[in-house]
This record gives sequence, C-alpha cells and structure tokens, in this order.
Amino acid sequence: MAFDRRTFMGASAATGAAVAMAGATSSPAAAATAPADGSKGSRTYAFTVMGTTDLHGNVFNWDYFTDKEFDDKAHNDVGLAKISTLVEQVRAEKGRCNTLLIDAGDTIQGTQLSYYYAKVDPITARRGPVHPMAQAMNAIGYDAAALGNHEFNYGIPVLRKFEEQCRFPLLGANALDAKTLRPAFAPYSMHRLRTPHGRDVKVAVLGLTNPGIAIWDKANVQGKMTFPGLEEQAAKYVPRLRSMGADVVIVSAHSGSSGTSSYGDQLPYIENAAGLVAEQVPGIDAILVGHAHTEIPEYRVKNKATGKDVVLSEPLKWGQRLTLFDFELSWERGRWSVAKVSAKVLNSNTAAEDPKITGLLSDEHRKVVAYVNQVIGTSTQAMSSAEGPVKDVPIIDLINHVQAETVKAALAGSEWGKLPVLSQASCFSRTAAIPAGQVTIKDAAGLYPFENTLEARLLTGAQLKDYLEYSARYYVQTAPGGAVDPAKLTNAESIPDYNYDAVYGLTYDIDIAQPVGSRITGLSFAGKPVDPAAQFVFAVNNYRASGGGAFPHVPKAKQLWANSDEIRNTIIQWVKTKGTVDPAAFASVDWRLTRAGVPVF
Repeated sequence: MAFDRRTFMGASAATGAAVAMAGATSSPAAAATAPADGSKGSRTYAFTVMGTTDLHGNVFNWDYFTDKEFDDKAHNDVGLAKISTLVEQVRAEKGRCNTLLIDAGDTIQGTQLSYYYAKVDPITARRGPVHPMAQAMNAIGYDAAALGNHEFNYGIPVLRKFEEQCRFPLLGANALDAKTLRPAFAPYSMHRLRTPHGRDVKVAVLGLTNPGIAIWDKANVQGKMTFPGLEEQAAKYVPRLRSMGADVVIVSAHSGSSGTSSYGDQLPYIENAAGLVAEQVPGIDAILVGHAHTEIPEYRVKNKATGKDVVLSEPLKWGQRLTLFDFELSWERGRWSVAKVSAKVLNSNTAAEDPKITGLLSDEHRKVVAYVNQVIGTSTQAMSSAEGPVKDVPIIDLINHVQAETVKAALAGSEWGKLPVLSQASCFSRTAAIPAGQVTIKDAAGLYPFENTLEARLLTGAQLKDYLEYSARYYVQTAPGGAVDPAKLTNAESIPDYNYDAVYGLTYDIDIAQPVGSRITGLSFAGKPVDPAAQFVFAVNNYRASGGGAFPHVPKAKQLWANSDEIRNTIIQWVKTKGTVDPAAFASVDWRLTRAGVPVF
C-alpha cells in the first residue's frame, strides 16, 4: 500500500472529529451520593479508569516461541483474554457506565500472532483479515489507546489499517505530519459519564507517544511524521481540554517515568518523560504510564505550578496487570472537581481467560501455532541462551554468523567487499533455545523477538574499542577473588540485556574488576592486536544503527548496505537453505569475563 498523504491527513481529521465526544451515557445511582438529609451539601460521583500497556500482541496466555502456556518465575500470566475477565469483574462491581478502559501503546508487535497478521497474512491485503488485537480490543470495549513506538515497526500502512479496524481512537498528540506539523492522529478523546445530579462528567484522555520513534523507526517515518516532546505537547493540549469543559484530564503516555533516554543526546526530547509531564504541566489528574515494562501500582508526582499530586500508574507488560484509577468527584458551585484519586493494579494470573475472547480468535491462534511449528531444518546439537549474558555461547554466535554471512554476500564485488566483516548481537531472550534434531520456525524466531532489520556500517578499530567499552557497562564492577554469582554480574545501571552487545569476529576480554571505560583488554583480530586505524564492516541491527541504546559511532558511521527484511526471517531462511545447523561450523569462544586477568568462569 502506497503512502497517501491526503488519505493520511483526511483519516486523522475524521478520527479527531469522531472522538470529540464519546463514552457512557447513563450511570447507576450507586456511583453518586447526596446528603442523606436532602440538604444542598456536597454531592459526589465516583468512577474508575482501567488501563493496560505494552500488550505486544498478547491475546492468549500462550508463548508462541516455546509453543506452550506462558509462565515465568513469578508465575505471571499474559494476554487480553485474561484482562477481559478482570475488566468485566470491575464493570460488574462499579457499573459499566462508571468505567473507562484505555491503553498506553505498543499493541501490534511482539508475538508471532501479531507478526503473522502483519507479514504472513497481512491485514493490508485486499480483503485481508482484521488484526487479532483490533478484534480483541473491540470486543472488550476499549475507549481509547495511545500510540506506542512499536506501532510503527511494520510501516505506516499497517498502522493505518489497524487504526481503521479499531472501534476506538488511537491517540498521539505528539505524532505530527512532517509537512504540515498538524496532528497525524487524534490528539485526544473526550468521554461523558452521566450522573444522577449535576451535569455530566467530561473526561478527557490525552495520548502521547515516544519521541524515539524518529530514531528507532527512521526508515518508516522519516519525511512523513515528526515526534516532538511529551511535555511540550501536553502543555499545549491540557489547557485546551480544560477550556473545552473537561472535568478530569487523564494522560495515556507511551513513555516511562524515569526522566532518562536510551538514545542519549541524539534527540532534544526525553524518552521517559511521564514524570516530567506530571511535574511541569498543570491540570493533569492522572497518567497511565507505558513503555518501560515495569510495574508501578501508584506513584505520585507533585506539580510544580499547583502543588497538587498527579497520580501515575504503570501496569506490567503483556497484559500481566490491569491498572485501576479510582476517582472521587465533588459537585460544588456548579461544577465537578476531583476530590481524590488513587491507583492500584490487578494481577491477571488471578483470572481465567474470557471464553468470549479465546473463542473469537481460536482460528487465528490455530493458524499461528501451525505456522510456527513448521520444520525448517535440523541441528546437530542443542543450544541455549541461558548463559548468553555472561558467556560467549553458540546460539548468539549463530545470530552473528548469519548476519556476517549475509553482509559479506551483499557486499561481494563492491569496493567494501574485501574488508573484514564483524557482527553484533545481544541475548534478546534468556529462554531462547535450538533443540537437537528438528528445528522449527518458532525455534529460530525465538532467537530474535524484535522486528529489527540488518545494516552494514563502516567502523575503525578505535571506534570498535569504544563500542565494546560502552557495551561492557552492562557488568557490575566485581573485585578479584571470591565467589561469583552470575545472576548478580549483569544489568548494571538497569541496562537491559538487549543493550549489551557481543561482537563476533574479534577476540577480547572484559575485565569486570576495572571501572567502566577501562575493561576491554587483548582486543585482537585474526590473532593480532586491532589497529586503531584499520577499517571494518560492521553488521548491525537498525535499532543500534539508528541510535538505540546510545552506542557510540555507529549512528554517524557510513552506511554501506541495508536490508528491509527482518533479521528473524534472515535466520529462518539461512536455516532452510543450509538444512543443518552445526555449531562446529561457526561457534567459538571469542570473548570472556575476567577479573584482573583471571577468567571468571
């Protein structure tokens, strides 16, 4: 589907008009109270806003990469089918007309279910299917959802089709058309809740997305959309919503609350800005927080201008939690005002899957299960990523080997074809595994759960040393001697596993007894110390190449080649072509952790 700017802007204008006033139109008296003696004292009204975030394509409590029911150490469950049960319980308790249901983004990427309907049987095809996430969220009855950065992974046409299929607005006040700087999506939605006395309560939901989209999905959005800061756009819209009569303003923000950015200073806008929005922009009552994949049942931030608390809550990812914002309003002097706000989360592992949702999407689920179980080759031995964060393991070498071979083939015959090719990869999942014997799509796809594509950049030996030093920040500084607990060595400064890179094609030690910046020793290529001036081709994913993780040098390095296919598919195709995966052909221990020169393991 070609990008049509007139359709693009027309659709967003229509959406903005359509959602200007929506929501419940009646309300049971249980939600409102008046003085028992019939006097004209304070009257109150209570309602609840439920919220999810970072659903990432999870409908069923199912892991398509392991082909079994989802489980983790904390025995969390996932999926909209369980969320649906919790939602219905809350609606039964509060009265459906006294509730709203919103989401904070990252909806259509993350599982093989969502991938299948973006790529294998795409929703953009003529007479194509309706996206499972749209079907489920429509059936549950969402009132609004903010855009997440992963909404843009499959390109704007897929996102626009998903938007068309949803019976609720996708909100993004800071997702602007690059040419007109007007909103490309509805910035907000307004909802009426009817009360037995006083006028209706008007609840505004302002949607904000992540500025990092400009970096992470540059290929999909450059020249089409621009993403200014959350604080700037909230400061623009909140007063407008109040002037339109909003009694309550809720922000749904696909942005964490830490005030930090993974992309350093590459953008003038903060990645995790929800707390800053609460602090800097007066007139906000609550913020549903997303993006950071953490659980914050309730967090209060004092607004600098008003001194009032803004209540934030972030439910855990993938439908593991449901946030409840409970509001109490008072009717005084002819208007509603917020008297009290509190937040908490419900755990979806306490709920059964809603048969309405599982039944609705049972055919789609079966298709995807059959797809991921297709056999594509065999492996001579089992491989696991469990130790990938602390050891050079064959399964990560497999990713790197495929990437390096792909880039070598792409550059063959070019002026860059004679340079050595190196590759970076992370331990994206500590549960990825390739079994001995038959290898299926789910096995290969489980190595790479993200929709990243592959590029080749030109780096020098000195730049690669900087890159590795930066990557080695991931390890906790650990003194020589004494026992080592592998579980306590990694994720220093809360760095996620996907922001630690091993580089394939070089040999080196990481001395974790040393301070950050002085850890890489013995850096060699082909048995010789790396020449700082030597040039290398670096096979790198587009997230890293565009600045994700704020690694040095790569974003500004010369691009020699880029591919539009996902690395996951490149791995699947490689296995199909080879037929047999033999670690002896590509795996070696090229890096290790040391303390003062003594190997840790």
